Amino acid sequence: MNSPPRKLLPFFFFSLSFIFFGFPSFPFTTAQNLTFDFPSFTLRNITLLGHSYLRNGVLGLTQELGVPASSSGSVIFNSPITFFDPKTNVSASFSTRFSFSITNINAGSYGDGLTFFISPDNQTLGSPGGYLGLVNSSQLTKNKFIAVEFDTRLDSLFDDPNDNHIGLDIESLNSVRTEDVASRGIDLRSGNLITAWINYTNDQKILKVWLSYSSSKPEKPILSMKIDLSIYFKELMYVGFSASTEGSTELHLIADWTFQTFGFYPVKQWSKPHNVSDSSIPVLPVIPVSDSSNNIRKKLGLGFGIAGPSFFCIAFVIFGWISIKKCKKNRTAESFKPELLQSPRQFQYIDLKSATKGFHSSRIVGHGSFGTVYKAIFPCSGTTFAVKRTKETHEGKTEFLAELSIIACLRHKNLVQLQGWCTENGELLLVYEFMSNGSLDKVLYQEPNEGILLNWPQRYNIAVGIASVLTYLHEECEQQVIHRDIKTSNIMLDQNFNPSCANPSSTERPSMRRVLQILNDEAELSVIPKMKPSLTFSSSLPLSLDDIVSECEKSGTSSPSYVISIS
Repeated sequence: MNSPPRKLLPFFFFSLSFIFFGFPSFPFTTAQNLTFDFPSFTLRNITLLGHSYLRNGVLGLTQELGVPASSSGSVIFNSPITFFDPKTNVSASFSTRFSFSITNINAGSYGDGLTFFISPDNQTLGSPGGYLGLVNSSQLTKNKFIAVEFDTRLDSLFDDPNDNHIGLDIESLNSVRTEDVASRGIDLRSGNLITAWINYTNDQKILKVWLSYSSSKPEKPILSMKIDLSIYFKELMYVGFSASTEGSTELHLIADWTFQTFGFYPVKQWSKPHNVSDSSIPVLPVIPVSDSSNNIRKKLGLGFGIAGPSFFCIAFVIFGWISIKKCKKNRTAESFKPELLQSPRQFQYIDLKSATKGFHSSRIVGHGSFGTVYKAIFPCSGTTFAVKRTKETHEGKTEFLAELSIIACLRHKNLVQLQGWCTENGELLLVYEFMSNGSLDKVLYQEPNEGILLNWPQRYNIAVGIASVLTYLHEECEQQVIHRDIKTSNIMLDQNFNPSCANPSSTERPSMRRVLQILNDEAELSVIPKMKPSLTFSSSLPLSLDDIVSECEKSGTSSPSYVISIS
């Protein structure tokens, strides 16, 4: 059943069009604008060709080898994108932003580079070397593409200016325009994360490219060129990345990617026919109009001039009143029963702010993997939650989405449950169930006279609970998750001292910078044991946890004397 505001929408917009245009106007557009955003990558929407690969949400375009080799690979967005609408004769504008890094395992080995490309072909793998994984060297005349290259080798075959430049390539790797990026303090081979922005505006026929080591877009583009790309656009084309090496160990990685097309609107051009002069257009005779007709027209015009705006104001007030009433009703209903919704849901920012007293410092209960944790009390329902909060940045958003994607599908009685999230006002917020007794480390290491000490049955229950949830994460859940961060500060206790393990942190996944440090032998690679750890005891007899607890109760000691080692 339609809500009242939806019923009024056609009436409302009809009134607007009648008042301002005299009749309703309904423009049609056959082609659709498109937008996608990949903070990290999965295989769901991309195709890998050649030596490209996906690891920990990051795309690699060339082989990861410790010895010089020749390699090429490309990554393509699965769905074709409309760049030209033949029905309206309109071409698209587009913009894209992506973060990449180019590094070398061996400092003396480099080349050749990577490209962002637009092409009607989604199957051909380009050749290695100076062909940048984009062009097949045996079919040079069949390659149709538009590309921006990020070149790290001077190749005289393609008239490269140096080994650190960008260029605009159209159906040939002999660039129509190149720019030395060193003049802007950029070294493509530095191994640092570089963000690129590429923007083409079809109305102005201008292509611009920006580069930066940060996520902030510079004011001045590094390349700006007046060019009409619409003559190279096909109706449907593919977008993606390619890269290549030849006798080098260069790595080409893509961390994230955003792309959109815009500008598909109907265009009506009113123009005079060619080769027709003003004198050839016949002049119609002027028909005199009587005074009575003029008076009638004036009265009608005055009537519509008064009634039209009045009608508009009344319709606007009614529409606004019903919308506000419905909004208040929905918000009230939602605030009274958040605890009834069992699956993660989206919270209102204003509700979370109120429940944490404006994120007051007195409500801080700890610090999570990507932000501060607050105690949130909802007075309407009496429910208490824990809220993780951080400001929205490019890195924070990536980590937020990674953590949300991991924990939203995990369900276990000994795992802190996600209740919901919020992404309003530049904030990234995760809402968890609240554990009233805090973390295990605060209970274990407190002074005897400062709180309740855990007895051995409680400790046994905590150990069994954590073992159960680790078994679930490592072996039983559909998408296995290695926690790798088990410590007493990550084990939370409810009011009955039942344990719940904090969710696996997305920060345990190595960042691109960490990957590059490992590849350059600047950091050690963390090793996960292939075999399950086994328990051995110094006693000659095998003992279980039940035996240890029973022995402690019999002897009256506060801790067992057995030595346990992990082998």
